[in-house]
Amino acid sequence: MDHMTAKVSCFARAYHYKNNRVHIFKDSAAKLLLGSDYEQIAQNMMNGIGFFLPDFTGTREEGLRLIVDKQLSPSVLGRSAFCEKMLEREKNRGCKQYMIFASGYDTYSLRNADQALSVFEMDLPELLTDKIERIKRTGIKTDAVFVSCNLAERTWKEKLLQEGYMSTKKSFGSLLGISYYLRKEEFRSLLQAVSELMVDGSVICFDYPSKEESKETKANQMLAMGAGEQMKALYDDSELEELLSDCGFEITVHLNHEEMTTQYFDDYNNCNSEYAIKAPVGVGYVLAERKTDR
Repeated sequence: MDHMTAKVSCFARAYHYKNNRVHIFKDSAAKLLLGSDYEQIAQNMMNGIGFFLPDFTGTREEGLRLIVDKQLSPSVLGRSAFCEKMLEREKNRGCKQYMIFASGYDTYSLRNADQALSVFEMDLPELLTDKIERIKRTGIKTDAVFVSCNLAERTWKEKLLQEGYMSTKKSFGSLLGISYYLRKEEFRSLLQAVSELMVDGSVICFDYPSKEESKETKANQMLAMGAGEQMKALYDDSELEELLSDCGFEITVHLNHEEMTTQYFDDYNNCNSEYAIKAPVGVGYVLAERKTDR
């Protein structure tokens, strides 16, 4: 498998960091992790200008910038910035473990300087094998624990515990980009399993496709289908709140596209008005806390 969706997400973070001085999200390690794939993906995107931007006229580089800024970056940068800001907040509240579900080519462990935080990355064996080799090539040291597993199988819990995760310590679970590709009952099952591993005060962070669809989310659906994947569920606010409550979580932060743009994109947009980026309509962002008494 080529894991193209994960690579494209990494490319979006790398391109944004490389081509801007003010950032929505600073990922200084993404380009290093991609290596030669960075230029290959850039070329593929430029070759696809006609698909992404049918009426575009301009240079290939200008087209690439528009594709990244308008199609690839909004969801990826917003959710990454939201997640890592919430992680910093929770570390101040006693969080000692960071679980990254379906970690893909996430680079937090390459940028993390906090030795008091244990980082666990979970993904399919073949992807993690490739990622570990890429990390070796960068020369960057990481203390992350890589847990090869399939999140669709309940055995991931045992594997995580065997690798040193402690269910008695406060933890932070990142489930970015996952809800799009799971049926509702599958997402519920995953949330319930995560809840069973967490003590009260632990949190999960995720983004989700809302029923407020837009051209951005439809474009992302087409991109996912082109990579052999498919988005499978949409949620409204009350449905999501009920789902989380059933699994032992209470929403503490819930942002829509307007709130996300104001809180996480405004500084960048004020300095880059010609390349302004807005959070995509049809995507919500949630931080939810594990609570026994709700």
